[in-house]
Amino acid sequence: MCLGVPMKVLAIEGEWAVVEVGGVRKEANVQFIEDLRVGEYVIVHAGFAIQKVDPAQAEETIGLYGAYGLPTED
Repeated sequence: MCLGVPMKVLAIEGEWAVVEVGGVRKEANVQFIEDLRVGEYVIVHAGFAIQKVDPAQAEETIGLYGAYGLPTED
């Protein structure tokens, strides 16, 4: 089973971005995402951002994680 996690982009440098969810920050390769901007959400799988995701949808999914005791933002 594979899991893609919605994460917020905090910083971008070249093909790499710092992304965050639930207070956990990671680096993700963003070479497949065009016109990515700080503050947007992406789905991260295996260290790669694989697509942008609507902020409302990302926040809803992150909220569901919290309902199951998984890490969430704030």
